Amino acid sequence: MVCPLMGIVLVGNLEESARKASRWFLEKPPIRNLRDWAISFSLWPVHFTTSCCGAEFAAASCPRFDAERFGFLPFLSPRQTNLLLIEGTLTRKMAEAAKIVYQQMPEPKFVILMGVCALDGGIFHNSYNIVRPHELFPVDVFIPGCPPRPEAVARSIIMLQRKVRNSKYIWGDGHEPKGED
Repeated sequence: MVCPLMGIVLVGNLEESARKASRWFLEKPPIRNLRDWAISFSLWPVHFTTSCCGAEFAAASCPRFDAERFGFLPFLSPRQTNLLLIEGTLTRKMAEAAKIVYQQMPEPKFVILMGVCALDGGIFHNSYNIVRPHELFPVDVFIPGCPPRPEAVARSIIMLQRKVRNSKYIWGDGHEPKGED
């Protein structure tokens, strides 16, 4: 495949060449900026509630705090979401469910940990059954507190939006959860 305007020759498999050409096109500044802006304002979380932080997440989604103005619209199905929001303690049994939810999410995927229990186990820090989510998933934002305020959730959304717009993610590079299968 030859591009006469740019003088680029892509040699090899046609599908691979088309993938390279589309990636090259999508990484050009005007298209990349538009794509990153659109992704940053369409963060749709599937909330993985295992503790009391779920009440604060619900408060952040209510009209008083209006998280929808940030493009943050909670969904229930992992196949329509791109943000996994882990709220609270993650046990070994729930970690398996979290991995399944994460694998079903489309690219690009983001992870936010909410609360001390999600960060380091909270009051259950020395339990045999607690899993640290940052050991399983590539976490983008941590929200400290017990439980964190809805304002902290809004701030984490803004931080993730800035991170998406200012960094160069390679979409579709196959981030898979770490750990044993």
